[in-house]
Parts: sequence; structure tokens; C-alpha cells
Amino acid sequence: MLIAHTPDADDAFMFYAMLSGKVKTVLKFDQIVEDIETLNRLAMEGKPDLTAISAHAYAYVHDRYRIIPVGASVGDGYGPIVVSKSLRSLKGAKIAVPGRYTTAFLLLKLALEEFRPVEVRFDRIIDEVVKGNVDAGLLIHEGQITYEDYGLKKVIDLWEFWRDQTSLPLPLGVNVIRRDLPEHVQMEAVRVMRESVKYALENVEEALDYASRYSRGLDRDRMRRFVLMYVNRYTVDMPPEVVKALNLMFEMAEEKGILKKPKIDVLGLKQ
Repeated sequence: MLIAHTPDADDAFMFYAMLSGKVKTVLKFDQIVEDIETLNRLAMEGKPDLTAISAHAYAYVHDRYRIIPVGASVGDGYGPIVVSKSLRSLKGAKIAVPGRYTTAFLLLKLALEEFRPVEVRFDRIIDEVVKGNVDAGLLIHEGQITYEDYGLKKVIDLWEFWRDQTSLPLPLGVNVIRRDLPEHVQMEAVRVMRESVKYALENVEEALDYASRYSRGLDRDRMRRFVLMYVNRYTVDMPPEVVKALNLMFEMAEEKGILKKPKIDVLGLKQ
């Protein structure tokens, strides 16, 4: 089974036990590690069997994949932000974004009417803003907690936008599995993934040791803070409010003519 996740500490933390043999299973795993926008595009080609993707990208891959109810990255009190050196108004601004299929980009399109997106790999966005190559940058992952180190200021908090619109948690990333795999293989993969997340949460320091290879310079305390922001109570088992939030996000996007709302299909959950 080909497994794909991002080079981010939170994903590495979640996948650690299943990829290092800590969870017993008959399944055999190969691994791909790529940034989230690359994973979104690989899923559109149907390449990985089980992969992390942006929640937004599910709208374009739901014919090939179904969501599994474990491993989601859900913000509750935090999420993507837009930062700048001094800009106050984003109307017409050139904004570096981490990919057109990221959930952060979808949220920005829901929140702003006029801006000029420039696609930049997520870990280069802060540098582009600092150099003045763009007016502002849309930050995901650890950039949300390190941007002040570079003298940048927050202009928009997309979690606050989402909360004010919906009063729901913010689904940013989900794990999906190929529909054409046998049902028993899909269910076993879900079991292994859930046990992997549980193992990491019960053995935090051990899993953080593994995840540190993807920390991109974060010190241990900030890496722990970042990881536990997104590996939380929503990650072990997807609750109904996250499914509701996914549906609402796609409804809002369809109303604005951004995409066609997909049917939310979560393995093992009654719709």
C-alpha cells in the first residue's frame, strides 16, 4: 500500500507508528513524502492508496477517494493566516499562496473579493514576503507560529473568519483512501491509522523524536505546540461537527461559483 504524507511534523507524528512497525498489520507500506499541494495533485492522478490531502482538494478527487474518519487536521482556535510587513488592506494585493487546491486558498477566496494570488511552495512564502516579492503571504503549517520572528504582522486570521461565519471547527486537511481497494483493506488501513495516532498521543516524546526530522528548525517546545495544535480530539475519530463543517465549506464555495459541492463520503460513518 502506497502511503503519502507531508514533510510536516504533525503528519510525521501521526504516521510514525504505522510506518515504523509499531502497529501490527498484514498490510505492507511504501511511503511518499511531499508538500501538501503536490499530494493534492498526486491524488488527482489517483497515485497514492492512502494520502493526506487538503480538505478543499477532496472536491476534485471524491470520485477516486473517500475520506477516512481518522488523521484529519482540524483547527479550533487557530488556522491559516495572511501576513505582511506593513500592508493593512489586501484589496488588489499580490498574495503568495501555498497552492490553488489548499484549504487555506479556498478560505482566502471566501474571505476576500479581490486579490492577486501567486503560487509559492508553502515553506518559501515567508521569504517571499520578507524580500518584498509579494505584498503578503498566506501561511499554513508552522509559519502560523513563527512569522513574528521575521518582523511580519498578521493581517487576516482565517480561523476568525471561519468562526464568525459558522461557529464550527475548521477542517483543513483529511486523509483519504482509494475507493477501488477491497473494503476489508480500507477498514484495516483505518484501524492501523487510528492505532498509529493513538500510539503517538500516548508516546508523545518518542513520536516527536521521529517528527523532529520534519521540524524545519523549530525548537522542541514550538514543535510540540505545533504538532498538538493539529493532532487533537478531532484527529482520532472525526465527529459529526467536522462533517457538518466540511459540508458547509463546500456549500459556501459552490454559492460563490468556486467549485461544485461533492458528496461527503466518510468511511464507516453514516451520512
